Amino acid sequence: MTNWLDVAHEVAATLRSDAADRDRANQPPAKEVELLRQSGLLNVGDWTQQQRIGRIIGAADANIGHLLGYHYLQIWRSGLFDAPFSVRPDQFWAGVSNPLDAALELSPAEDGFVLNGRKTFATGAAVADRLVVSATRTDNGEKLTFLLDGKAGGITYLDDWDNIGQRLTASGGVNFENVAVTEILGVQPANEDPRISLAAIGFQLVLAQLYVAIAEGALAEAADYTRTKTRPWFVSGVETATEDPYIVAAYGEMVSQTRAAGLLADEAARQLWEATELGRHLTPARRGEVAVTISEAKVVSTKLVNEVTSRIFEQVGARGTAAKYGVDRFWRNARTLTLHDPVVYKAREVGEHFLTGARPAHTGYS
Repeated sequence: MTNWLDVAHEVAATLRSDAADRDRANQPPAKEVELLRQSGLLNVGDWTQQQRIGRIIGAADANIGHLLGYHYLQIWRSGLFDAPFSVRPDQFWAGVSNPLDAALELSPAEDGFVLNGRKTFATGAAVADRLVVSATRTDNGEKLTFLLDGKAGGITYLDDWDNIGQRLTASGGVNFENVAVTEILGVQPANEDPRISLAAIGFQLVLAQLYVAIAEGALAEAADYTRTKTRPWFVSGVETATEDPYIVAAYGEMVSQTRAAGLLADEAARQLWEATELGRHLTPARRGEVAVTISEAKVVSTKLVNEVTSRIFEQVGARGTAAKYGVDRFWRNARTLTLHDPVVYKAREVGEHFLTGARPAHTGYS
């Protein structure tokens, strides 16, 4: 039996070896997705292993951890609907369903629908084999979720992602022109039932886990630099940086905070899986409790990753800012990702639940 965690560590070592160089090159992640494909990691179906693998890969390269986390998420999300669908081995999945960008329209056709429109952001779509897409029907206003071949005719990837972080996630826009749609997963009603609405908080969980992974990766890389290159301050009275009490204490704080955030994210993942397993027996109250736990993980991990990826510079020193080390990529990736949706609204959800028992409203982000 394959030990997928060992495989993940091997893939992570490969990604880590040239992560800074690939970040500077800023090329579409076709080779990286192929690495995931050849490793077999795309086929891991166990939820708990997926969470651990996502953290391992995300710590080595936040871009590829992001793609892999969303790959697992899109397959899980598709299973929330009652419609049958197939998952073929070694195919990479991505999504086109930004909830604030309702620009895709479905027009009824003889054998299904025809899809038209443009989406501004679609992480991983340009290198995907399968796409999970959401769009609005032109005849009755229903929002449908469906599957597409990533290379289907009429799909154009715009390659216009030019942000400071997550540069290798193929997160550019997508244009659809008269694309045939036949594989319908289901309807997303205005008052979503608890089970289908889990998809929204599933995305939030992937991000929380990825934030922890970035902090873990930043600490590992900074620590290696500190052990081998950082020089102790001349008045410290010690011979190596690893003996400097201020540096040692700083790492102690950051490692403790990162471990705590990771445990909370794992608890949120456990609760989400249990909610999924309840199927149609999932109640709004239970769904709300899970949403709050995920929001807690998002609040904690957001603060953690932004602090750690900035604070590590103080431990590596001025020489560690040289471009060849690429330490800044951790901060750039964290800063870009944590703006995905305002974390203050997650804090508000947690606070309201604590004070009044209110549950987060069902939205594309909660």
